[in-house]
Amino acid sequence: MEMILRDFLPGPSLRDYVRKHQVIRFEFGAGAVIPCKVYCPRPETCLLFFLRNIEKVNYPGNLDFLTHYRCTINGIHTMVTNRYTGSDFWVLQIVLQPSALYLLTGIPAQELTNTFIDAEDVWGKEIRMVHEQMCNTDGVEEVIRIAELFLERLIRRPKYSLQGIDKVSAVILNQNRSLSMDKLASDSCLSNRQFQRRFTERTGIGPKLFDKVVRFEKAFFMKNANPHLDWLSIALACGYYDYQHLAKDYKYFTNLTPTGFYELDTKAPERTFGVVEVKHELLV
Repeated sequence: MEMILRDFLPGPSLRDYVRKHQVIRFEFGAGAVIPCKVYCPRPETCLLFFLRNIEKVNYPGNLDFLTHYRCTINGIHTMVTNRYTGSDFWVLQIVLQPSALYLLTGIPAQELTNTFIDAEDVWGKEIRMVHEQMCNTDGVEEVIRIAELFLERLIRRPKYSLQGIDKVSAVILNQNRSLSMDKLASDSCLSNRQFQRRFTERTGIGPKLFDKVVRFEKAFFMKNANPHLDWLSIALACGYYDYQHLAKDYKYFTNLTPTGFYELDTKAPERTFGVVEVKHELLV
């Protein structure tokens, strides 16, 4: 069996639009039983390139399995999804800045919340050729190079230009305490109503829910990286008032207790390889 799970920092010219490149590669042996990946809510809008087997997704309350496209645009998700890979799984997941997809395509981000679309419906033959080039190489660095050339072409022809409100999501992503939405609106030179509407249009969800997803994800990754830490310490480090505040968010997003969801994550595919999914130090 072989496994790669690495994050890479995008080139300097792309950082207003791209947070990171994530390379995930699983090669399971013949006859292996592959567990599903219980994927938690994350403040991420992604462009996915599936270079071998394509992933299937199951949404809560739906018995059907949906299949990602070979080039998929994944909107921000505020719910847990179950993801199923094949025995030879290789994906480049480009995690975009929260408002980048709206700026590049003009698609209102709330249309993609908790769902995904075929990237070929947006970029057609251009992205299909990019995917073909990626499939014809086995080198991680070369795959990223091909992706970045494509992204550089996109940012030269955006639908909308960067504005002050597009920096607000970065402030929320990097916070470790509760933030005043009124102050964020004021800093954006917008009324509260305008701020709510334009933030949702750009990121897919409102600023308060976005802040909630950010805190939840931080707690999730902190526990994975530090399994010995108690939940109260994690709660306080991630900006929660107390354990009950954290437990309430876990219930909201996963319908489980913090411990219950953590135990579910211990059955993820990467655990088969002795790897824990955490926030990685970005590699240049």
